[in-house]
Formats: sequence, structure tokens, C-alpha cells
Amino acid sequence: MGEVTYSNFRTQKLISRPEDFTSVEALHEQLFDTIRKYHPSTDFTMIEDAFRLAEEAHKDQMRKSGEPYLVHPLCVAIILAELELDKETIIAGLLHDVVEDTPITLDDIREQFNDEVASLIDGVTKLGKLSYSHDKMDIQAENLRKMFLAMAKDIRVILIKLADRLHNMRTLQYMTPAKQREKARETIDIYAPIADRLGISKIKVQLDDLSLKYLQPEVYQDIYQKVAQDKEVRKDFIEATIKEVGEHIEEAGIKAEMSGRVKHLFSIYKKMRNQQKTIDQIYDIFAIRIMVDSVKDCYAALGVIHELYTPIPGRFKDYIAMPKENMYQSLHTTVIGSRGIPFEIQIRTFEMHRTAEYGIAAHWKYKEGGGSLNKEEEKLSWLRQILEWQQDMSDNREFLDMLKTDLNLFTEKVYCFTPQGDVKTLPQGSTPVDFAYMIHSAVGNRMVGARVNGMQVPIEYKLQTGDQVEIITSQNSKGPSRDWLSFVQSTQAKNKINQWFKKEYKEENITRGRDMMEKYAKAKGLNLSQYLKPEYQSVCIRKYGYQTWDAVLAAIGHGGLKEGQVVNRLVEEYQKDHQTPKTDEEVLAGMENQQVVSKQPTKIRANSGITVKGSDDVSVRFSKCCSPVPGDEIIGFVTRGRGISIHRTDCSNVLSMPEEDRSRLIEAEWSPEAIKKNGERYLTELCLYVQNRRGILLDITKVFMEMKMDIISLGTRVSKQGTATVYLSFETSGREELDKIMNKLHNIESIIDIERASG
Repeated sequence: MGEVTYSNFRTQKLISRPEDFTSVEALHEQLFDTIRKYHPSTDFTMIEDAFRLAEEAHKDQMRKSGEPYLVHPLCVAIILAELELDKETIIAGLLHDVVEDTPITLDDIREQFNDEVASLIDGVTKLGKLSYSHDKMDIQAENLRKMFLAMAKDIRVILIKLADRLHNMRTLQYMTPAKQREKARETIDIYAPIADRLGISKIKVQLDDLSLKYLQPEVYQDIYQKVAQDKEVRKDFIEATIKEVGEHIEEAGIKAEMSGRVKHLFSIYKKMRNQQKTIDQIYDIFAIRIMVDSVKDCYAALGVIHELYTPIPGRFKDYIAMPKENMYQSLHTTVIGSRGIPFEIQIRTFEMHRTAEYGIAAHWKYKEGGGSLNKEEEKLSWLRQILEWQQDMSDNREFLDMLKTDLNLFTEKVYCFTPQGDVKTLPQGSTPVDFAYMIHSAVGNRMVGARVNGMQVPIEYKLQTGDQVEIITSQNSKGPSRDWLSFVQSTQAKNKINQWFKKEYKEENITRGRDMMEKYAKAKGLNLSQYLKPEYQSVCIRKYGYQTWDAVLAAIGHGGLKEGQVVNRLVEEYQKDHQTPKTDEEVLAGMENQQVVSKQPTKIRANSGITVKGSDDVSVRFSKCCSPVPGDEIIGFVTRGRGISIHRTDCSNVLSMPEEDRSRLIEAEWSPEAIKKNGERYLTELCLYVQNRRGILLDITKVFMEMKMDIISLGTRVSKQGTATVYLSFETSGREELDKIMNKLHNIESIIDIERASG
């Protein structure tokens, strides 16, 4: 016979609320009592030292609630102890605010404790400086980029940040209503989904409920009161059901522990919203949980349940065979009870339950002097994927859209199989195109069709759980279609398709954007080059949510930005930088007074192929910083004693030139003979950004061999993320030949981007 243990009926309260203790002394005692329950060591000297340091550092500080500031770091440390984390993390929790808010430095922390504690506090301090604004999308995106980089470096940094956010949300009543809504929105958009992705339901459910409390207070109070009113009725029903189920589980010889719970308020709210029902119309707002010793017992218990009650079709989910991305495993089934009331049953092992409650923190292994994650950290593939997106995406708006879609675990998933039997997890509504990009970007880019369960299907076919999908590819494929973006569901597919089109048309869009800006400036009588200083460009880059100036130009080229607004912003920043702003005409007049301008260009040095204005019989040399070639837009710079140096107009040294030196710039152009001339060679340099792989250098050099061109120098640098930078120098006849070789290089798989040396 089996043995069944019963737990009391409970509502959702998974982490104790340490702020319920009113004194610092009580919180101090609570912290150490919590640590003793799980920590293998009995030496808590370092934690006690950290408490004393925090006590001294924050002794004159108070919270908005009027209580000592020390209450906050103590509560954060208690939450971390509830997650059963290592001593270093708890110490960092106690001291997470001292570097930012007190005279204590990281060196002080390092000297008194160790490098590990100092590194954790440094990571949390940097995250603490992040600012969030629902409207300032570029700031929000930059903050999130930093957050995910911190998570990749040491996941404990974000665990401390989550504990910090949870306690701040618990005491949010002392903030202004505007600040309450701002923090609640940030929490439900970012922090709760991250806790979910890390599998820490103990924190996630509270962040959800507290966010709902401040974002929709009336809805929250209505649900809270109705759940409280019906508590006794539901309690009686659940206890009777647990007894009934327990008898059958015991008869089947299964050792189990059972408990019942009401779902947390935000979960009920979602169910009401999604099903368009009131709380009175929803019956399955509670669940019974069965915990057993083995996976075999999980399925045996499921058989008992389905024999005893009628399961509701389509409401069975096997997260044991196909775990969620956050490592969650359990069997879920919704059945009709003996009174005709539907309710949910969750069946899992004790180890699965621990993972469901603590997530990534459940897999922490202790060692004296520090903790480390075991191989479970390898399951954070979504984090590595986000880090890859950060490298790929210069558009902050696009990055945010992709990120919020990917972090949203509220959407249902479908589980499909490759012909080899590998499982792929996709958002509900996904198509074979999503499946193809889940395998590899090259498979998606070359896709021409698909078979599902052996039958040919349209590429927009909606996949179902259990489908076996075979992707048909062709080397002759012209690449993805923009129409695919209208039906794909997964973040990865949308990202890779957009990447393909941006890569294909990037240079064209950049050129078009630059031309549009110059045309607009000319129509307004402005000398655009005067305003293209890096500091003014960086303002535009931040304001419009991009990563580089080329990305801004590309956005103008494809219609994402208006050239007028960018030019006007550049002019505005220029005028801010000058105490007595001058008009463009005044600046031009001043420059013309400082140099002799000839109406007729004078060609100098027949073999240079350069025509300049206002100079005769002086030497001309090509600048090595940007290596201009015939066909490039160029400009001359009058040097002191070395003639005229020729630069490309987009050379960063020209764009960032101090105002006092700009008067020495002189118009220059290639003569028609130079552009048409054959045989003359010009040195140029390229910088290639590639995904590192075996054979990539061979593919690059093969392009030069096919074009019968020699590489003069070649250098590489590989980052820890697997992205390589390849530096090439070679000689070319001009822009036409250079464009041809750059196009061929762009066609090599794994090439992310190509840039010319520009200063």
C-alpha cells in the first residue's frame, strides 16, 4: 500500500514577508534562523560582519516609511536566504546599497571580504543606476542590455536585484501614485518575466500580484475580496477532493504528498481577462498538487486521476516529457470533480517541485569560499540567445519588441519534432518557417517548402503539438520573403528575417539616407558637414534609439526616420554648443574669408587624378586613415608644410575635426580620367565582422583569388561571444571594383557586416 501525506489548504504565500517583523533585531534573528535551516556551514562570521558593516554604514539613513534604512537590506538578505543561496550572495544582499549610498568603496568591500562579494555588489550597483521609462524606449533598451550582460557574467547579480525589487514592491505604498504605477509597470514588464524565465515562482507570483495591486487597484481588491469570501467553501471542496483522490492514490501503492491551493490573484485576473468571464463564472481557480518520488509514479498517479474523474479535452499538458524553457516540469490536467466542478491537478516529483519553486537557485551547489551553478545553468539558452540579439540589433525599438515577446511566457507553446526526433518548442500559432529558423538561420533563409507528418503543407500552416516537420531547402533560394513577417510567431524567426533584409539592403539604405539628408540641408541652405560632429550624432543616435550613425542613416533610407527631424536635431545641438549661435550663412562667410577661393578648379599633379579648388602647384597625398579610392566623395585638408591630404567625406577624422581647423578644408574631386583609368592601384582597408567558424578565412581569401587580387595584410580578433573581426588591406582600381568585392564578401555565410576604414 502507498502512503499519502496531506498538507493544509493554503492561499498563495510562498515567501515569508520579513518586513512583518517590526524591529531590526527581529529581522536579524529571522535572517540567521533562515540560513541555519539549509546552509551546511555553522560559521556565519562573514555574514555577521556584513550585517555590522551595513548597520554602521546606514545608521543615519531612513526609508520613506520612517523605519531605519537597514530594514531594507536585511529584508533583501532574508529573501535570498529563503531561496537558499550561498553566503557570498547573502552578504552582497546586505551590502548592495553601501557603495552607492555611503562612503564605503568596492576596495573596502574587497579588503574586508573577498573579490567575489565585491564583484556581486559592483554588478548590483551598476544595475541600480538603471532608469526606466515607458516612453523613453532607447533608455529602457540600453538598461536591459546591461542587465542581461550582468546576468551572463554572474546570474546571482539578477537574483539579488529580484530580491531588492520584491521588497521595494512590498513597501510601495509609501511612494507617490505616479511612482507606484511606474515601478509596477516596470516590474510586470521586465522583472516578473525574468523571474519566470529563471523558474523562480516564489518571487514571480508575488511580483505579479503586487504589480496588479498598483496598476489595477479596483480589479485587485475585487478579486481579493471575492476569493476571501469564498475561501471556506473552496477549502471544504478541496479537502474533500484531496481525501477522495488520496484514497485511490494509496490503493494504487503510490507514496505521495498532496496539497491544495488557490491560484494567485494575477493568475485569476488573466483567466478572467482571457476568457471574458467574471470570477463567479470561473471554477478552476484552485489546484491540487500531488508530489511523488519518481517520474514513473507521476504517470501512475495520472492514470489513477483520469480513471477517477473525467478529464477535460485539450487541457492535459505534459511538461515532464517536454519541459518549459525555464526548467519547469510537471503534469497538468483539468478534470470534472464529483460535484461537477472543474479543477486542476498538478503531478510532479519532489525534485521537480523544488525546481518549480526555486528555479535556477534550486541547483546551487555549495563549497567553502563561494558557490557555483552546476550544469543546469547551461539550460539558460534563452539568455545566450538574447545576448546574440544584442550584437545583431542596432535598433533599440526592435530589440525591445523582440525581447518582450520572447520573455512573455504567458503564451502557450507547441512542441514539434524533427525527422530525427529532436523536440523544438515554439509559440502557439507557429508555422514551418518558425520551425526552420529554430533549426538554423541558414535553413530558414534557404527554405522553399515543408512537409508535416509526411504531407506537403503551405508554409503558413499552423503547427500542432506532436507534428513532425521536415523543411525543404534549396541552394537556389533567393532568401526569405517580407510576407513571412506577417505570419511568423517566434522572436527568432522575425529577428533572422529582418536581419537578412537589413544585410541585403543596408548599404543601399545608408547611401539613400545620406543623400536625403544632404538634399534636405542644401534646400535649407545649410552646410551639413558642419553639424556632423560625433557628439551631435551621438545625441541623435540615443534620441531615436539606434546603436550607430549608419543605423540612423539606414532608417532614413528605408523610411523609418524623417531626414528633416535628424538634420534639425543636429542643428539644435550645434547651436546649444555655441554661446552666440551663428547662422549657417555666417559660418560659411567666415570660412570663405579665411581662404582664397577660385571659381575655376585647378588640376595639380597630373598623376594624382585629383582636382582641387583654390590651390596650384602643391603636393597632394592620400590620407591613410580612410584610404580614398576613385569614385569616393572626397575633400582636401591643407596641412602645415606637407601640402594637401585627401580624405573621404565620411572620414571620422574629418567629421570630428575641431571647429578652428575646419576652415582649412578645401573642395576636391576625382578627375574623370582617374575614375576611368585602368592600371592605377589604390590601397584600401576593410573591417569584416563575422560569426567565427572553421573555414571562414578560407572563404574570404577565395573571393580575392577569384578576382585575381592580392591581400597585402590580414589580421583577426575573436571575442568571447564567438564574433570575429577580420582586418584586410589590399589594392584596388577604384570604387566600382571595391563595391564588387564587398558584394561578394557579403554573400559569404557568417559575414555579419563589412565596413571600410574611416579614421
